[in-house]
Amino acid sequence: MFSYMNHKIITSRENPKIKEIIKLKSSRKEREAKALAVAEGYRELNLALQAEHNIDSLFFCPEFLKGRPIFNLPPDKLIEVSPSVFEKISFRENPDGVLAILRLTPPSLAGIKLSKNPLVIVLEAVEKPGNLGAILRTADAAGVDAVLISDPKTDLYNPNVIRASQGTIFTTRVAAGSRGEILAFLGSKGISLIATTPGAKKLYTQIDLKKPTAILMGTEDRGLSDAWLKAADEKVKIPMYGKIDSLNVSVSAAVIVYEALRQRTRD
Repeated sequence: MFSYMNHKIITSRENPKIKEIIKLKSSRKEREAKALAVAEGYRELNLALQAEHNIDSLFFCPEFLKGRPIFNLPPDKLIEVSPSVFEKISFRENPDGVLAILRLTPPSLAGIKLSKNPLVIVLEAVEKPGNLGAILRTADAAGVDAVLISDPKTDLYNPNVIRASQGTIFTTRVAAGSRGEILAFLGSKGISLIATTPGAKKLYTQIDLKKPTAILMGTEDRGLSDAWLKAADEKVKIPMYGKIDSLNVSVSAAVIVYEALRQRTRD
Protein backbone atom coordinates (compact mmCIF):
# COMPACT_ATOMS: atom_id res chain seq x y z
CA MET A 1 0.00 0.00 0.00
CA PHE A 2 1.22 3.50 -0.82
CA SER A 3 1.64 5.72 2.23
CA TYR A 4 1.01 9.44 2.28
CA MET A 5 4.62 10.58 2.57
CA ASN A 6 6.04 14.04 2.11
CA HIS A 7 6.01 14.76 -1.61
CA LYS A 8 4.92 17.42 -4.03
CA ILE A 9 1.16 17.90 -4.33
CA ILE A 10 -0.62 19.41 -7.33
CA THR A 11 -2.57 22.39 -6.03
CA SER A 12 -3.08 24.38 -9.22
CA ARG A 13 -5.96 23.75 -11.59
CA GLU A 14 -3.72 25.12 -14.35
CA ASN A 15 -1.15 22.34 -13.95
CA PRO A 16 -0.42 20.69 -17.36
CA LYS A 17 -1.41 17.24 -16.04
CA ILE A 18 -4.76 18.60 -14.91
CA LYS A 19 -5.31 20.30 -18.25
CA GLU A 20 -4.60 16.99 -19.99
CA ILE A 21 -7.31 15.26 -17.94
CA ILE A 22 -9.81 17.98 -18.82
CA LYS A 23 -8.98 17.59 -22.52
CA LEU A 24 -9.34 13.81 -22.37
CA LYS A 25 -12.66 14.11 -20.56
CA SER A 26 -14.15 16.45 -23.14
CA SER A 27 -12.62 15.37 -26.46
CA ARG A 28 -13.21 12.06 -28.25
CA LYS A 29 -10.57 13.12 -30.79
CA GLU A 30 -8.03 13.59 -28.01
CA ARG A 31 -8.84 10.19 -26.43
CA GLU A 32 -8.61 8.32 -29.72
CA ALA A 33 -5.46 10.12 -30.90
CA LYS A 34 -3.59 9.29 -27.68
CA ALA A 35 -5.30 5.93 -26.96
CA LEU A 36 -6.04 7.19 -23.45
CA ALA A 37 -9.16 7.25 -21.29
CA VAL A 38 -10.18 8.74 -17.96
CA ALA A 39 -11.82 6.55 -15.33
CA GLU A 40 -12.92 7.54 -11.84
CA GLY A 41 -13.91 5.57 -8.78
CA TYR A 42 -12.87 2.56 -6.72
CA ARG A 43 -15.23 0.12 -8.43
CA GLU A 44 -14.29 1.17 -11.93
CA LEU A 45 -10.54 1.18 -11.36
CA ASN A 46 -10.62 -2.10 -9.48
CA LEU A 47 -12.31 -3.73 -12.48
CA ALA A 48 -9.83 -2.11 -14.85
CA LEU A 49 -6.94 -3.55 -12.83
CA GLN A 50 -8.56 -6.98 -12.65
CA ALA A 51 -8.84 -6.91 -16.44
CA GLU A 52 -5.14 -5.95 -16.58
CA HIS A 53 -5.66 -2.58 -18.20
CA ASN A 54 -2.61 -0.34 -18.03
CA ILE A 55 -3.00 2.60 -15.65
CA ASP A 56 -0.78 5.38 -16.92
CA SER A 57 -1.23 7.60 -13.85
CA LEU A 58 -3.56 7.70 -10.86
CA PHE A 59 -4.61 10.94 -9.18
CA PHE A 60 -5.76 10.78 -5.58
CA CYS A 61 -6.94 13.12 -2.86
CA PRO A 62 -6.59 11.98 0.78
CA GLU A 63 -9.42 14.25 1.92
CA PHE A 64 -11.87 12.37 -0.30
CA LEU A 65 -10.27 8.99 0.36
CA LYS A 66 -11.04 9.41 4.07
CA GLY A 67 -8.35 7.01 5.19
CA ARG A 68 -9.04 4.29 2.62
CA PRO A 69 -5.98 2.79 0.90
CA ILE A 70 -5.32 3.47 -2.76
CA PHE A 71 -4.29 0.90 -5.32
CA ASN A 72 -0.94 -0.81 -5.19
CA LEU A 73 0.81 0.91 -8.08
CA PRO A 74 4.39 2.09 -8.56
CA PRO A 75 4.96 5.39 -6.72
CA ASP A 76 5.82 7.21 -9.96
CA LYS A 77 2.28 6.56 -11.20
CA LEU A 78 0.62 8.03 -8.11
CA ILE A 79 -0.08 11.76 -8.04
CA GLU A 80 -1.63 13.52 -5.07
CA VAL A 81 -3.86 16.54 -5.72
CA SER A 82 -5.58 19.05 -3.50
CA PRO A 83 -9.36 18.88 -2.87
CA SER A 84 -9.91 21.87 -5.17
CA VAL A 85 -8.02 20.20 -8.01
CA PHE A 86 -9.78 16.86 -7.52
CA GLU A 87 -13.15 18.60 -7.66
CA LYS A 88 -12.03 20.11 -10.98
CA ILE A 89 -11.20 16.75 -12.58
CA SER A 90 -13.95 14.69 -10.94
CA PHE A 91 -17.21 13.71 -12.66
CA ARG A 92 -19.09 13.20 -9.40
CA GLU A 93 -20.88 15.19 -6.74
CA ASN A 94 -19.47 12.92 -4.03
CA PRO A 95 -16.09 11.70 -5.32
CA ASP A 96 -14.26 8.87 -3.56
CA GLY A 97 -10.82 10.29 -4.24
CA VAL A 98 -9.33 8.25 -7.08
CA LEU A 99 -9.18 9.01 -10.82
CA ALA A 100 -6.87 7.50 -13.40
CA ILE A 101 -5.65 7.92 -16.95
CA LEU A 102 -5.64 4.52 -18.66
CA ARG A 103 -3.53 3.58 -21.66
CA LEU A 104 -5.71 1.51 -23.99
CA THR A 105 -5.33 -1.12 -26.63
CA PRO A 106 -8.15 -0.36 -29.09
CA PRO A 107 -10.55 -3.35 -29.11
CA SER A 108 -11.02 -5.21 -32.39
CA LEU A 109 -13.35 -7.87 -33.74
CA ALA A 110 -10.36 -10.09 -34.43
CA GLY A 111 -9.57 -10.14 -30.71
CA ILE A 112 -13.06 -11.22 -29.62
CA LYS A 113 -13.14 -14.79 -28.27
CA LEU A 114 -16.54 -16.46 -27.99
CA SER A 115 -17.82 -19.49 -26.12
CA LYS A 116 -19.11 -22.61 -27.87
CA ASN A 117 -22.69 -21.33 -27.62
CA PRO A 118 -22.33 -17.55 -27.72
CA LEU A 119 -24.83 -14.87 -26.82
CA VAL A 120 -23.91 -11.53 -28.35
CA ILE A 121 -25.48 -8.06 -28.30
CA VAL A 122 -25.13 -5.95 -31.46
CA LEU A 123 -25.88 -2.23 -31.18
CA GLU A 124 -26.35 -0.12 -34.28
CA ALA A 125 -25.18 3.50 -34.17
CA VAL A 126 -25.47 3.77 -30.40
CA GLU A 127 -25.24 7.45 -29.50
CA LYS A 128 -26.01 7.98 -25.81
CA PRO A 129 -23.16 7.02 -23.46
CA GLY A 130 -25.65 6.27 -20.67
CA ASN A 131 -27.47 3.70 -22.79
CA LEU A 132 -24.24 2.01 -23.85
CA GLY A 133 -23.04 1.92 -20.25
CA ALA A 134 -26.31 0.40 -19.01
CA ILE A 135 -26.20 -2.29 -21.71
CA LEU A 136 -22.64 -3.16 -20.74
CA ARG A 137 -23.80 -3.63 -17.13
CA THR A 138 -26.50 -6.03 -18.35
CA ALA A 139 -23.98 -7.87 -20.52
CA ASP A 140 -21.64 -8.34 -17.58
CA ALA A 141 -24.41 -9.42 -15.21
CA ALA A 142 -25.87 -11.94 -17.67
CA GLY A 143 -22.56 -13.34 -18.87
CA VAL A 144 -23.02 -12.16 -22.47
CA ASP A 145 -20.07 -13.16 -24.65
CA ALA A 146 -19.58 -9.81 -26.35
CA VAL A 147 -21.11 -6.45 -27.19
CA LEU A 148 -20.45 -5.39 -30.79
CA ILE A 149 -21.15 -1.85 -31.91
CA SER A 150 -21.91 -1.07 -35.53
CA ASP A 151 -20.89 2.42 -36.64
CA PRO A 152 -20.91 3.94 -33.13
CA LYS A 153 -21.73 7.60 -32.58
CA THR A 154 -19.84 7.67 -29.28
CA ASP A 155 -16.44 6.21 -28.45
CA LEU A 156 -16.33 3.14 -26.24
CA TYR A 157 -14.21 4.82 -23.57
CA ASN A 158 -16.19 8.02 -23.26
CA PRO A 159 -15.97 8.90 -19.54
CA ASN A 160 -19.75 8.75 -19.28
CA VAL A 161 -19.77 5.22 -20.76
CA ILE A 162 -17.25 4.13 -18.13
CA ARG A 163 -19.30 5.77 -15.40
CA ALA A 164 -22.68 4.41 -16.56
CA SER A 165 -21.22 0.93 -16.99
CA GLN A 166 -19.78 1.08 -13.45
CA GLY A 167 -16.54 -0.23 -14.90
CA THR A 168 -18.02 -3.21 -16.76
CA ILE A 169 -16.62 -1.71 -19.97
CA PHE A 170 -13.40 -3.27 -18.68
CA THR A 171 -14.86 -6.72 -17.96
CA THR A 172 -16.97 -7.15 -21.12
CA ARG A 173 -15.64 -8.17 -24.51
CA VAL A 174 -16.51 -5.17 -26.65
CA ALA A 175 -15.54 -4.02 -30.13
CA ALA A 176 -16.74 -1.67 -32.83
CA GLY A 177 -16.87 -2.13 -36.59
CA SER A 178 -18.84 -1.47 -39.73
CA ARG A 179 -22.03 -3.37 -40.46
CA GLY A 180 -20.21 -5.46 -43.06
CA GLU A 181 -17.39 -6.33 -40.69
CA ILE A 182 -19.73 -7.38 -37.90
CA LEU A 183 -21.96 -9.41 -40.22
CA ALA A 184 -18.91 -11.21 -41.60
CA PHE A 185 -17.66 -11.93 -38.06
CA LEU A 186 -21.02 -13.29 -36.89
CA GLY A 187 -21.50 -15.28 -40.08
CA SER A 188 -18.13 -16.95 -39.68
CA LYS A 189 -19.23 -18.14 -36.22
CA GLY A 190 -22.60 -19.49 -37.37
CA ILE A 191 -24.52 -17.09 -35.14
CA SER A 192 -28.25 -16.50 -35.69
CA LEU A 193 -29.27 -12.85 -35.97
CA ILE A 194 -32.36 -11.80 -33.98
CA ALA A 195 -33.56 -8.28 -34.81
CA THR A 196 -35.73 -6.30 -32.41
CA THR A 197 -38.39 -4.18 -34.10
CA PRO A 198 -41.93 -3.02 -33.21
CA GLY A 199 -43.08 -4.31 -36.61
CA ALA A 200 -42.23 -7.95 -35.86
CA LYS A 201 -45.00 -10.54 -35.69
CA LYS A 202 -43.34 -12.76 -33.08
CA LEU A 203 -42.77 -11.94 -29.43
CA TYR A 204 -39.27 -12.30 -28.03
CA THR A 205 -40.49 -15.22 -25.90
CA GLN A 206 -41.63 -17.18 -28.97
CA ILE A 207 -38.26 -17.91 -30.54
CA ASP A 208 -35.33 -20.16 -29.70
CA LEU A 209 -32.57 -18.19 -27.99
CA LYS A 210 -30.68 -21.27 -26.80
CA LYS A 211 -28.61 -21.57 -29.98
CA PRO A 212 -25.71 -19.22 -30.87
CA THR A 213 -27.50 -15.87 -31.00
CA ALA A 214 -26.83 -12.21 -31.67
CA ILE A 215 -29.51 -9.80 -30.46
CA LEU A 216 -29.67 -6.77 -32.75
CA MET A 217 -30.70 -3.46 -31.19
CA GLY A 218 -31.27 -0.16 -33.01
CA THR A 219 -31.52 3.43 -31.85
CA GLU A 220 -34.54 4.57 -29.84
CA ASP A 221 -35.73 7.12 -32.37
CA ARG A 222 -35.19 5.18 -35.60
CA GLY A 223 -34.76 1.54 -34.61
CA LEU A 224 -32.69 -0.81 -36.75
CA SER A 225 -31.85 0.22 -40.28
CA ASP A 226 -33.33 -1.65 -43.23
CA ALA A 227 -29.94 -3.22 -43.92
CA TRP A 228 -29.79 -4.83 -40.48
CA LEU A 229 -33.44 -5.89 -40.63
CA LYS A 230 -32.84 -7.59 -43.99
CA ALA A 231 -29.79 -9.39 -42.61
CA ALA A 232 -31.73 -10.79 -39.63
CA ASP A 233 -32.79 -14.45 -39.43
CA GLU A 234 -35.70 -13.60 -37.12
CA LYS A 235 -37.53 -10.46 -36.04
CA VAL A 236 -39.06 -10.09 -32.58
CA LYS A 237 -40.83 -7.49 -30.50
CA ILE A 238 -41.53 -6.76 -26.85
CA PRO A 239 -45.29 -6.37 -26.26
CA MET A 240 -46.37 -2.86 -25.40
CA TYR A 241 -49.70 -2.36 -23.60
CA GLY A 242 -49.56 1.34 -22.77
CA LYS A 243 -49.52 4.54 -24.77
CA ILE A 244 -45.90 4.40 -25.90
CA ASP A 245 -44.57 2.05 -28.57
CA SER A 246 -41.07 1.34 -27.32
CA LEU A 247 -38.81 1.02 -24.29
CA ASN A 248 -35.43 2.56 -23.61
CA VAL A 249 -32.91 0.56 -25.64
CA SER A 250 -30.98 -0.52 -22.54
CA VAL A 251 -34.19 -1.81 -20.93
CA SER A 252 -35.14 -3.66 -24.12
CA ALA A 253 -31.71 -5.25 -24.29
CA ALA A 254 -31.99 -6.42 -20.67
CA VAL A 255 -35.45 -7.92 -21.22
CA ILE A 256 -34.37 -10.02 -24.20
CA VAL A 257 -30.95 -10.97 -22.82
CA TYR A 258 -32.53 -12.33 -19.65
CA GLU A 259 -35.09 -14.27 -21.69
CA ALA A 260 -32.16 -15.87 -23.48
CA LEU A 261 -30.54 -16.60 -20.14
CA ARG A 262 -33.80 -18.10 -18.83
CA GLN A 263 -34.07 -20.40 -21.84
CA ARG A 264 -30.45 -21.45 -21.55
CA THR A 265 -30.53 -22.22 -17.82
CA ARG A 266 -33.93 -23.84 -17.32
CA ASP A 267 -34.10 -27.60 -16.75
